[in-house]
Amino acid sequence: MQKKYAYKYGRSKIDFTLDTDLIIAELGIKDFPVLSDPVEAVREAIRNPIGSKPLREIVKPGETAALIVNDTTRVANSHVFLPVLLDELNAAGVGDQDIWIVFALGTHRLMTEEEMIGEVGAEVAQRVKMYNSDCKDSSQFQFFGTTSYGTPVYFNNKVVEADHIICTGSVVHHFFSGFGGGRKAMLPGVAAYETVRKNHSLMLEPGAMIGKLAGNPVYHDQVEGTEMHRPAFLLNVVLNEKKEFLRVFAGDYLLAHKECCDFVNQVYGAPVAKEADLVIASCGGYPKDINVYQLQKTMDNAWCAVREGGVVIILGECAEGSGSATYEKTMQKYRAPGEVEAAIKADFQIGAHKAYAVTRLMKKAEFILISSMEPALAQQLLFTPAKDMTEALQLAFAKLGSAEPGIILMPMGSLTVPLIQE
Repeated sequence: MQKKYAYKYGRSKIDFTLDTDLIIAELGIKDFPVLSDPVEAVREAIRNPIGSKPLREIVKPGETAALIVNDTTRVANSHVFLPVLLDELNAAGVGDQDIWIVFALGTHRLMTEEEMIGEVGAEVAQRVKMYNSDCKDSSQFQFFGTTSYGTPVYFNNKVVEADHIICTGSVVHHFFSGFGGGRKAMLPGVAAYETVRKNHSLMLEPGAMIGKLAGNPVYHDQVEGTEMHRPAFLLNVVLNEKKEFLRVFAGDYLLAHKECCDFVNQVYGAPVAKEADLVIASCGGYPKDINVYQLQKTMDNAWCAVREGGVVIILGECAEGSGSATYEKTMQKYRAPGEVEAAIKADFQIGAHKAYAVTRLMKKAEFILISSMEPALAQQLLFTPAKDMTEALQLAFAKLGSAEPGIILMPMGSLTVPLIQE
């Protein structure tokens, strides 16, 4: 039986028709109920933590606390839970004058005052001081040692001078460190550039992959570094695709985070019986497909569902092209995934690593891209360009040498993470 599909592409949709006998699965996000009272849920989580004493029993009157908070690139709805955290600290005898916020910028640009206020809310911004962590300013950092992976660990002075560090943030899958949240507030969040660069270079090692913590060298290195100045408490949240609260986790920064990751798998993980010959994935439209830099998340997720030697068709408008001059410059120099990998191994740099992040996936499968980019640019980035779904399917079927490939569909490819059950 033929069935018509309409998948998001930029601000519009692309229609196509497939024989339903070929479809192995159409993957979606589970419909979890949103929290009716997020503020009360935050309060309950703080007072009944996982693997830890309640926050009120950890801090003492007159002590100081540094709260690490997401920057604008990671939505956490910090403005909702920060007032609750401040009130709990106040109730334990820690005044607003002894609490401050440090934004976990990692290697991202500095935030403006307006952006800071937007993240934490006007009330919190008036109550406590706020600081950027500038990874390139060596005067802001203190050295704590070198991990067994060779990463020199430098943390921001404003974080480590506090009596207590409280990590906050949201948790989603991460393409090479397994999951966001948890220890990432510290490393890379408030670490120096060289700490981040060396840690992220471990993405080249086996085990550095999406949805994996145990055996992931990036994760273990981050934890080893964070243990050199252990946070006192964690508050992580899980949001749905509409940025609504699904669950709140608080307590020990490792144990609470682990439970949080298990829940993220329940929400965004999609069990699949076996890998497919062909995966058709939409990023989910604008802004998730605004450029290749953003589209890479969908590539990673689709990669999980395709067999070795298979094909992935990505629907991504890429109105802003590649999204990174450094990425394009790297791809102008190197013409194959192996060449990119060798270059990144020889000189790992943040930014250029995106070229490796994209092309490493192309070793497993061919990626056909339907976009608004010039075909020459798509080819330079090692995609197979297609002007529409008709051409993309013709190319895919020819590559596979079959008119009846097994197909997995991913209408929300940027969010859905296939979990192969074999």
